[in-house]
Amino acid sequence: MRLPKIMVAPNGARLQKSDHPAVPISLDEIVACAKACQKAGAGALHLHLRDENGGHLLDARAYQNALARLHQECPGLLIQITTEAAGKYQPAHQRQVALNSAARHVSVSVREIMGEPEAARSFYEACHAWDITIQHILYDVKDADLLRDVLPADRFNDPNLQLIYVLGRYSEGQASHPEMLDPFLAWMETNKLSPDWAVCAFGPKETDCLIYAAEKGGKCRIGFENSRHMASGAVAQSNDQRVAELVRLLA
Repeated sequence: MRLPKIMVAPNGARLQKSDHPAVPISLDEIVACAKACQKAGAGALHLHLRDENGGHLLDARAYQNALARLHQECPGLLIQITTEAAGKYQPAHQRQVALNSAARHVSVSVREIMGEPEAARSFYEACHAWDITIQHILYDVKDADLLRDVLPADRFNDPNLQLIYVLGRYSEGQASHPEMLDPFLAWMETNKLSPDWAVCAFGPKETDCLIYAAEKGGKCRIGFENSRHMASGAVAQSNDQRVAELVRLLA
């Protein structure tokens, strides 16, 4: 299944209420946020869970419970779980959670998972066999080349290959700009690829980056995980406000 045009990432691994009062932390808050964002026009949710202290949580059983509730209360909304390490989890745990959470859509950083190359290759094969769709997280063209080298050629060239280009994660001030997408566009052209690709971006220029990506044929991941700014630079009140603005601008 190809991803919808807009995915919302409402909380990430680290944000707290002290960063913004509308960051959803509890499952109740995540579900309420998902409903509001779906109503505003998001077709997918990038799911991060938190533990009882608000910390980043990768747990297969917790994901199973959250997915069951989200599918019930947000019918039609595609749910993608994260496997982000966030400095807390090792590749073996990330793989175990991805394979045992009952999720059909998972985001995986090739940079993180390839910390154990042979196990990573087996993991990619298991996901393919079990019909778990991976959106591969790429921070730079080196990551993209690593993915090319590890995936079988038929899967790498598949137009259903899901990629997300992260713009500006390691830039000064973690500030993204639209031209940061250009090396990835050139990489796709060089490798003669037409994958199912998307972009996420950081800081006040998030909207500009997403519009530029859409103009180039990409999809958009938006939300407080990466930026709390509206296109004007003002701080957004909520995730669904960000989604609604992007829907309007893309139209």
